This record gives sequence, structure tokens and C-alpha cells, in this order.
Amino acid sequence: MHAADASPTLTGHDRCDRCSAAARVRAVLPSALDLVLCEHHARVHESRLREIGALLSPEP
Repeated sequence: MHAADASPTLTGHDRCDRCSAAARVRAVLPSALDLVLCEHHARVHESRLREIGALLSPEP
């Protein structure tokens, strides 16, 4: 997990917090922490992340 004040723009250096693939989606949690996810894991976890009130950017 990363601090919420981290750069909102993902770069080629950002890696998925689940599998280390290139990160494509940032999920900002209600706790102000964030996760960066590859497209696959963003889709897999999208419904639960939305359920807990996470903001996803860009949309998976």
C-alpha cells in the first residue's frame, strides 16, 4: 500500500500490489491509503473495492 498523497499518475515503474505486473489502476480506499493494481486484479476486485467505497482511477 502507498500513501494517498502519492502521485496520482501511474508510471512504468508502478507495480501491482498483488502480482507485480505493471499497475494500470489506482484504488484509493476510504482510509486514505491506496492500492495500485494491474488491469486483471482491478477487474477481479472491482466489485468489492466499490462496495467498501474505494475510488478507482482510471476505471478498470
